[in-house]
Amino acid sequence: MEREPKKIREGYLVKKGSMFNTWKPMWVVLLDDGIEFYKKKIDNSPKGMIPLKGSSINSPCQDFGKRMFVFKLTTAKQQDHFFQAAYLEERDAWVRDIKKAIQCIEGGQRFARKSTRKSIRLPETINLSALYLSMKDSNKGIKELKLEKDKKVFNHCFTGSCVIDWLVSNNAIRNRKEGLMLASSLLNEGYLQPAGDTSKNAAEGLTDTPFLDLSDAYYYFADSGFFCEGNSSDDDVVLKEEFRGIVVKQGCLLKQGHRRKNWKVRKFVLREDPAYLHYYDPAGGEDPLGAIYLRGCVVTAVEDIPDAKKHDVDTNLFEIITANEVHYFLQAATPVERTEWIKAIQVVCRTGK
Repeated sequence: MEREPKKIREGYLVKKGSMFNTWKPMWVVLLDDGIEFYKKKIDNSPKGMIPLKGSSINSPCQDFGKRMFVFKLTTAKQQDHFFQAAYLEERDAWVRDIKKAIQCIEGGQRFARKSTRKSIRLPETINLSALYLSMKDSNKGIKELKLEKDKKVFNHCFTGSCVIDWLVSNNAIRNRKEGLMLASSLLNEGYLQPAGDTSKNAAEGLTDTPFLDLSDAYYYFADSGFFCEGNSSDDDVVLKEEFRGIVVKQGCLLKQGHRRKNWKVRKFVLREDPAYLHYYDPAGGEDPLGAIYLRGCVVTAVEDIPDAKKHDVDTNLFEIITANEVHYFLQAATPVERTEWIKAIQVVCRTGK
């Protein structure tokens, strides 16, 4: 009896067409033996399937200079498939799991996160899922912070020492050594993710333990709003998301027109319920000039706009591709602001109605 393929990771990515240079949003599912991609998340049958046996992966992929966070999967038959993630950490997570899946196939092994419950002798009484929910509790859980290291800003994360401190204070462990074992299990099962070179090197087996009880080792919750941004000067400002009723975020962006392709400043208001990004005349007026429906959309950073004159746009661009494949191009004022808009829109397109 054939076993069912194990589902490892799934989510929206932008995929390049096999014949033409068109990029379209796809619901991508990573299995332990291949990658399936669907036109929509609700579809029952995939548009295609890429076998992983004999495949190789290339990241970062520089074949498309105007698109950021692209990785390339080359099959055993030398067919190239290109995927674009929304931000750096998302791309790295996909690449890490695909690499491991390919290695498991070559070694004749089943895909599993690095250390399993059995290999680290975790007591059967410990429920990792319940523990994870407690750690994420907004009142009594681990506080997500903005931390800086090596000229980078890590948003919505926390230190390894904070994790062990929390486990001790909540009587989940007897000592910090037990805490390392429990935190390593949470990391290896995917509940926690490493952020930064120190914690990533440990997770990849370059230190004695996968998890580090250190104040300069950073981690984040797998389904949090984590993102990392370069901090090149003291003038960089991280804009905070605004929560005012059903308004998630608002601010001014440059928007490209659909017909004349000219750029105009618009005030954008991101609402969660329903999932709309409305845009207004920044000079005033209560009625929106238009709206972008975000449910099922894909949003990615881009370096340039197709068919745009060089003086028309500069940097900090991003693209929204709706479920019915309408493309919107927007420009933020700073790289940090662009990343914040992308993250906020991603959350709304998943949770909004």
